[in-house]
Amino acid sequence: MGNSSDFQQGKEKWEADVEKASQRFPERKKQFVTSSDIEIDALYTPSQEETHSYEKDLGFPGQYPYTRGIQPTMYRSRYWTMRQYAGFGSASETNKRFRYLLGQGQTGLSVAFDLPTQIGYDSDDQMAEGEVGKVGVAIDSLKDMEVLFDQIPLNEVSTSMTINAPASILLAMYIAVGEKQGVKAEELTGTIQNDILKEYIARGTYIYPPKPSMRLITDIFAYCQENLPKFNTISISGYHIREAGSTAVQEVAFTIANGIAYVDAAIEAGLKVDQFAPRLAFFFNAHNQFFEEAAKYRAARRIWAKIMKEHYQAEDPKSWKMRFHTQTGGSTLTAQQPDNNIVRVTLQALAAVMGGTQSLHTNSKDEALALPTEDSARIALRTQQIIAQESGVADTIDPLAGSYYVEALTDKIEEQVNEYLTRISEMGGAVQAVEEGYMQREIHQTAYDAQKRIESKEDIIVGLNEYKVDEEINPDLLRVDEKLEENQINRTQQVRVTRDQQKVDKCLELLRKAANTNDNVMPHIVESVKAYATVGEIANVLRAEFGEYTAM
Repeated sequence: MGNSSDFQQGKEKWEADVEKASQRFPERKKQFVTSSDIEIDALYTPSQEETHSYEKDLGFPGQYPYTRGIQPTMYRSRYWTMRQYAGFGSASETNKRFRYLLGQGQTGLSVAFDLPTQIGYDSDDQMAEGEVGKVGVAIDSLKDMEVLFDQIPLNEVSTSMTINAPASILLAMYIAVGEKQGVKAEELTGTIQNDILKEYIARGTYIYPPKPSMRLITDIFAYCQENLPKFNTISISGYHIREAGSTAVQEVAFTIANGIAYVDAAIEAGLKVDQFAPRLAFFFNAHNQFFEEAAKYRAARRIWAKIMKEHYQAEDPKSWKMRFHTQTGGSTLTAQQPDNNIVRVTLQALAAVMGGTQSLHTNSKDEALALPTEDSARIALRTQQIIAQESGVADTIDPLAGSYYVEALTDKIEEQVNEYLTRISEMGGAVQAVEEGYMQREIHQTAYDAQKRIESKEDIIVGLNEYKVDEEINPDLLRVDEKLEENQINRTQQVRVTRDQQKVDKCLELLRKAANTNDNVMPHIVESVKAYATVGEIANVLRAEFGEYTAM
């Protein structure tokens, strides 16, 4: 740091200058804070980092505790996976969008399913009426899945599926499609979200109660360990926790608490930590406060590495690494002046890259109004490509490291996350905290406070509560054809007519028996989807055995 006397003299002179300048130009706010209410000092200096140990707290990229990244070369070897989330209408329409995005340079697929699929209903179920294909693609049977991945070789592309309660069913369909393409299960790469705890906390697309849901998850872990060694068995998601209104600290804390619950459940089910932990993945949000977001990812990696190495005694370094996908913040987008969203998404994507993400989705400018058009989806993809190819930020590893502010913020986030983790542990863990509504209440209060700050203009949202325009010109929006629902229903009913019903009944009965014992249900789900049993039929067998969850 140089001569400490010179440093102190310089600091005192600066403080005097600040006092003088403030008389003429007072600071804009009484207090500057991050989204997590972490106070932001006017200046960060070396004196605040005297207790920092480079080797202990930062280390080198690809080395414990992974603060600086999980790979030794990071983006100097290859860019993050550009995985644009897509899905709407029918399987054939979504297949066209997939092939378009791949042709435009996207490097991985990410599937958005419609609401009925997400909660285990077929398109002809009365519960699905009016929702078929609206917020994602409608998938009822293996026939739909075959169309979804038509002309897309599954041995050459990695696929992420945002599916939770029926994750076992959609994974089984993916395995079956691969088999029909001649791709062995062990060659398949990708991720299923499969994170049911955050559904109870923030999102709501659950089917079964927590305990049988956790059993399904550990069955998937065990099945994939034997059959799909390259597939990520879960994507533990903070994204939806943040979308529900949490702070950055709460996002990391509640996500890691859920991760601990999944590790505990897998160990209790008889799995060894180093057998399944290397295939655990995470999913985080990216919001507008650039430095807090970048520091959040760095802190999250360090916390998870310490938990896996020190608490669970994992021996494989792959078990210590937090690999994560990032999506820019949907809740930050405004329907007003949607072109402003391009700027927001760019800022958020840059924070994710500077924080060391492995995979990234950039939202489209029109998503506060409708599903993205082809043009807006292309702009979102181009945003990633410009950051990668033109900005230079990927040319060195962890370029923010050593910033007095970023390191202080990383430490503070870690400290506050650990306080939450201690509290949740004392309650009995994440499952107990969910059942008691603890995390839900914390998020609701945070969201309420944030909305009050927007309404009072304490927080400015450009184009929403300030810098408004008299007339809004909405862009051309994507509209799902209303005939789609009827066509999808007819397609599903045709599948039921043409399949071997006796074989379907036999497969579903074997699944029912497995659900009633400790047998792994996955092999029976795979055989059921191969026989063209539908999502709803399989989910209903499990509903009958497990029951349905009702929120408090």
